[in-house]
Amino acid sequence: MLLQGAMRNGAIDRLAIGVSGLCLVHCIASAVFLAVLASAGGLLLDPMIHEVGMMFALALGVLGLGRGILHHGFMLPAAIGSLGLGMMGGALTLHHDGTATLYSVAGVLILALGHDLNRRAVI
Repeated sequence: MLLQGAMRNGAIDRLAIGVSGLCLVHCIASAVFLAVLASAGGLLLDPMIHEVGMMFALALGVLGLGRGILHHGFMLPAAIGSLGLGMMGGALTLHHDGTATLYSVAGVLILALGHDLNRRAVI
């Protein structure tokens, strides 16, 4: 009952947008720390952090965007969110240089846009 209410008012999408924001902060902080302190950058660039973060992003994407398709029937938010998830996943395969950070940041922003469109369509 509580979960249905949270799903109806877009709480999952708001949570996913917040997590996307944390990911954005993480990506930018990683790049800055890597440039400033090699040891801190190495800790933040640990592959496990990215893999776990991607699992959270996928889970929230499936829940939030999938629920949106079932609830309001619009495919565009899910398509945009899927593009963002794909860019984030693709960035995991790149070396941790500026390119990977750019792809990650772009993917996070596109995913957040998909969740925002999904949230707005629910209202």
